[in-house]
Amino acid sequence: MKTTDIKTYLMAIAAMSFWGMSYVWVKIVYEFYNPITTVFLRLFFATILLVAVKYLFKIGLTPRKGDMKYLVLLSVAEPFLYFLGESFGLQRISSTLAAVMVSTIPLFAMLAARLLFHEKMSIVNTIGVFISFAGILVMVLEPDFSLKEDPVGIMLMLVAVFSAVVYTMMVKKLSETYKPITILTWQNIYGTILFLPLFLLFDYQSFIKVPFQWPLVFTLAQLVIFASILAFFFFITVIEKIGIARANVFTNFVPVVTAVSAWFILPDEHFSIKTFVGVFVVIVGIYFSQRKPKTLIILKD
Repeated sequence: MKTTDIKTYLMAIAAMSFWGMSYVWVKIVYEFYNPITTVFLRLFFATILLVAVKYLFKIGLTPRKGDMKYLVLLSVAEPFLYFLGESFGLQRISSTLAAVMVSTIPLFAMLAARLLFHEKMSIVNTIGVFISFAGILVMVLEPDFSLKEDPVGIMLMLVAVFSAVVYTMMVKKLSETYKPITILTWQNIYGTILFLPLFLLFDYQSFIKVPFQWPLVFTLAQLVIFASILAFFFFITVIEKIGIARANVFTNFVPVVTAVSAWFILPDEHFSIKTFVGVFVVIVGIYFSQRKPKTLIILKD
C-alpha cells in the first residue's frame, strides 16, 4: 500500500473517530445548552479559529464569484440542515442509533456519485458497502426486527443523512478548485450566519442563564476543535483523494466509535454482544469497500 493511501485512510479513520465521539460530547453539552445554542457555538468558535489560521499563515480564502452559490448550497446542506436534523434527532433517540443512521450515508452517496460524477466502484467494494450496512442493522434491530425508537427522531436523522449526501456532492465539486481549509472556513462562516437568527430568537435567553462551568467549556472545546474543524478538514481531503463513494463508506465506522465511547462515558448506554458482532461486521465491510483487487471488475454505467 502506498504511503499516500495510508495517510488518506488514517485521516478518514481520525475524522470518523472524532465524529463518533461527538455524539457523546453533544449529549453532555445538552445537559447545559439547547441544540441550536450548541451548534451555533461550535460554528462561531470554529470560524474564529479558522480565520485566525488564515491570517497567521497568510492563506488565501477568497473564492471566485461564480462559486459562491456552491459554497452557500454546501453550507445550507451542512452545517445548517444537517445539524438541525441531527441535533433535534439526538434529543429523541439514543446516541448509538443516531450514529448508526448516519452510516446509511454511503449507500445514498454511492448512488449519487455514480449518477452525478460517474464514479466507479468494483464489485468487491460495493459488496463491502452492503456488508458494512448489514453490520449496522445487526446493531440497531431487535430480534423480532422491530426498532424501538422514536419515529420523529428517526425522520429528523434522515434529514441529516440526505443533507450530508448533498454536502459531499458540493465538496467533490469545490475540492477540484479550492483547498480544504478554504471550503471549511466558508462553510463555518455561512453556517454561523444561518444559525445566528435562530440562536437569538429561540435560545439566547436560556443561554445567558447558564453559568460558566469548566466541564461544559472543555466538552464544547472538544466539539469545536475535533468535530467541527479537524474532522471536516480530514474528510474534505479524503473525498478529494479517493472520491465520494469510498470516502463515505468510512462513516460506517462512526457508530463503532460512538458505541464504545458511549459505553465508557454515558451511564445509560450499553455495549452488548449484539453490538460487538455488529461492530465486527462493519469493520469487515469497510475493509472490503476499500480493497483494491489485482483484477478489478468495475460496475459500468
